Amino acid sequence: MEVKNHKPYRKNVGMVVFNSQKKVLVGDRVAYPKKFQFPQGGIDDNETPEQAAIRELYEETGLKLEKPVFEIPEWLYYDFPEDIPEELKKYKGQMQKWFFFHWDGDIQTLNLDAHIREFRSIQWMDIDTLIKNIVDFKKQVYKRIGDYFFDFVPKYLKQYDNKK
Repeated sequence: MEVKNHKPYRKNVGMVVFNSQKKVLVGDRVAYPKKFQFPQGGIDDNETPEQAAIRELYEETGLKLEKPVFEIPEWLYYDFPEDIPEELKKYKGQMQKWFFFHWDGDIQTLNLDAHIREFRSIQWMDIDTLIKNIVDFKKQVYKRIGDYFFDFVPKYLKQYDNKK
């Protein structure tokens, strides 16, 4: 008899912070040195995905921004590999709502210890480099984020430059 995996997906948000040079803010998780990814985190019961994105961005990077400039309309999903941390094993994977934030600040001013430290370090990176090097189980999600990035960000920055 076949046993199906009926675990739920964990609701989560992801944040793409980009600058005017079209670089993205990425970090390498404490548990996974040199494996860079976007900030992301769980949605609490009492908050909207956008509120969670603003909170999680601050908790993980110390960056306090008030409003995203774009939201990917659909939820993106990935399944966890076998070797995930014990507290996540009750989930099949994550369903994520992604938000884009524009920020031209200095990452040296950010506080990675604003909450519980999750990133060893952060840096600006080309999104192509990130997508090419992301862990395999997140690759399809990151490719989809890249599709939105390459469509939205150039238009946004052109409009942003015209307002200056």
